[in-house]
Amino acid sequence: MRLVDFLDKGASLDRDAPCLECDGVTATYADVQALTGRIAAALVADGVAPGDRVAVLSANDPTAFTCVFGISRAGAVWCPVNPRNEAAENRELLALYGCSVLVFQAAFAPLVDAIRGDLPDLLTLVCLDDDLPWALGWDAFLASGDAVTEAVDRAARDDLAMIVGTGGTTGRPKGVELTGTNLETMTAITLMSYPWPEDRPPTYLALAPLTHAAGVLCFPVLCRGGSIVVMRSPDVGGFLDRVEEHAVTHTFLPPTLIYMVLDHPSLDARDLSSLRCFWYGAAPMSTSRLEEALRRIGPVMAQLFGQTEAPMMVSTMAPADHFLPSGEVARERLGSAGRPSALTTVAIMGEDGTLLPRGERGEIVVRGSLVMRGYHRNPEATAEASAHGWHHTGDVGYLDDDGFLFIVDRAKDMVITGGFNVYSTEVEQAVMTHPAVADCAVVGLPDEKWGERVTAVVQLRPGASLEAGELQRLVKERLGSVKAPKQVEVWPDLPRSKVGKVLKADIKARLVS
Repeated sequence: MRLVDFLDKGASLDRDAPCLECDGVTATYADVQALTGRIAAALVADGVAPGDRVAVLSANDPTAFTCVFGISRAGAVWCPVNPRNEAAENRELLALYGCSVLVFQAAFAPLVDAIRGDLPDLLTLVCLDDDLPWALGWDAFLASGDAVTEAVDRAARDDLAMIVGTGGTTGRPKGVELTGTNLETMTAITLMSYPWPEDRPPTYLALAPLTHAAGVLCFPVLCRGGSIVVMRSPDVGGFLDRVEEHAVTHTFLPPTLIYMVLDHPSLDARDLSSLRCFWYGAAPMSTSRLEEALRRIGPVMAQLFGQTEAPMMVSTMAPADHFLPSGEVARERLGSAGRPSALTTVAIMGEDGTLLPRGERGEIVVRGSLVMRGYHRNPEATAEASAHGWHHTGDVGYLDDDGFLFIVDRAKDMVITGGFNVYSTEVEQAVMTHPAVADCAVVGLPDEKWGERVTAVVQLRPGASLEAGELQRLVKERLGSVKAPKQVEVWPDLPRSKVGKVLKADIKARLVS
């Protein structure tokens, strides 16, 4: 399936049903289909051929998201550009992709203006919401397609659907090539692994960026004829308002934003009974706060684990899997990433390429049609990531006797202290059980005696206070003295990436400078 086929499938169920809603304005499936046809025609008139790359640079916006399906209908390749990237990184990604068209919001015009002169392949610039002297306006762009008399509905070339940047937090950014088959597999896993309402189409609330997880999770919603409620900017109070107002059934947030939901003063007074599936992922979640979410938001929390190269659904944990048959919370599972999904094969690999038995720790590797085609124009990196015939995630973990996958760390984040391996995620989970701690990152710093010393950097909840000794004693009691932090730092905020992940490299650089 092409990306636009998910939209067309939903339209086949009810063309008059709401498809995209934002700021009180609703577009039906028929409206969105018609606009995708006009976008595709305008791209064809501009000379875009199947396989050409078209970039979209926008915050959450229903028209920008509709462009995704117009690009697909033209047979072109969607290249989402993260609006939070620095100009240099976006210039590098657009050059890597070889994009010929860029559709952007006026809010990012200064960024586009700064880099457009360095991108000779970028022939057409389209501004969604303003008239600029150096870019086509939206209405003029759509009108250019009126000369295309036949409806445009092209097949993709080589099944390539989208190219996604890895972010470039370490080294140069890479472009991940995802095919229609990859995204169809992801969608199938989503539909088979999580609950969906039987008596109505789903309603999905998109607060997280549509350029990332929130965007691809729309595809299973659309093919069930559901509606997407788009939030233009993160706002926890507005998020709770919309869950009630739209009777939202599905949503996704990274752990950092879920913590903010849990800390919102009005949470317990809200009616969240419509929720069926509240996905969390993109970073490890505190097990103590997850248990709090199960109690206060409801038995609807649903984990997913994946990465750009194997999108979203390497392993899954449905809401029911958070509980034992008795109805009690399955506390031992809360630290897991669920079980490997039905359409993926997951194994644990040693450094020599051998597969390890249950319970042993090693690198998590994956096979199946969920895995990317490769890195765009980077055969060396593709070969490295697929060594021994498996996709290498870079995550260290193990499978328990019940088949649950536990991720203990990123390989590069492991701390070696006194000759012992300390997995930072394990220490972070212990630190997060302290009631004063809102978030935490554990890193290893150079130490003459230990080689590396375990260092915990914490962000406190509003109004809370904490002494370093409290955390050191807590971790020592739970995990032993080797894993207890030798150094504790309290910061007002932790540095984060564009998608909310804590940047441990930045923390280490700041502490050793």
